[in-house]
Amino acid sequence: MDLDEVRYYAQIHGLDSSSVSNAVYDIALQRIRAFATDTGLPLTLFVVARDLERAENVETLRRFVADGHELGNHSLDHWYDLTRREHSEQGRQVVEASERIAALLGVRPTGFRAPGYTVSDELLDTIRDAGMSYDSSVFPCPPYYAAKATRLLSMKLGGHGSRAILDTPRVLRAPTTPYRVGKPYWSTGSGLLELPIQVAGPLRMPFIGTSLSLLGPNAARLLTRSLLGTPLVNLELHGLDFLEARDVPEALLRVQPDLRVPVARKLDTFAAVLELLRKQGYAAVRLDESARAFS
Repeated sequence: MDLDEVRYYAQIHGLDSSSVSNAVYDIALQRIRAFATDTGLPLTLFVVARDLERAENVETLRRFVADGHELGNHSLDHWYDLTRREHSEQGRQVVEASERIAALLGVRPTGFRAPGYTVSDELLDTIRDAGMSYDSSVFPCPPYYAAKATRLLSMKLGGHGSRAILDTPRVLRAPTTPYRVGKPYWSTGSGLLELPIQVAGPLRMPFIGTSLSLLGPNAARLLTRSLLGTPLVNLELHGLDFLEARDVPEALLRVQPDLRVPVARKLDTFAAVLELLRKQGYAAVRLDESARAFS
């Protein structure tokens, strides 16, 4: 689960991000903790370390650590163009994030997720050199890639800027199950362990919180069935998946249709997916546990 605060979504869509709320930490994480407790679900929470400057956020995450959940590294500042920054800056974003998380929360991350799912050979080398044991950023999903490209082009033509960038389309050739990265990173090799973001079926449909929220319980179950037999179902969620219309600025509703879905329906959907997977023999584990298994 990525703990991207509401302002990061405002930045993606070219909206004013100076006065948005802290709804992910103040509202969503309360719901997430209750959901995890009710379903016996161990979580991996990818933390943007800059958000730890807010004392309330630190206290909230301490409760998750006490509950036994994993904290991952989601960079220092969540710069969507991290792969285009200087090598030294990439290193600072990874290393300082881990140091802040360790200093404030007492645990050192072993996994990394890149802002916007965008990585490069250089960034993955940086992640490995920083002591990470796995990355979970590669998203080989044609429908997601096409939607993102269309959105960015539309914004550009409309004169609106976005902080997001588009990855190389060659990422769509990456394996869909855990692999050691090669050079280039969408090929297999002997490098860092990659736990790709989940896709489903021959069309590589997105199997993430946003798409499942829009599908609802019944359609989400059907999509889940296409994954049965996959060695790892890496269900990627965001804090935003536990928010609804009343929790966010109205401007965001126009560009994030999943926020119009009531939280109760989202929880029913996620619970339906988990129930089906468990009935088929899957165990819910943190990503660091998955990484050890696939190592």
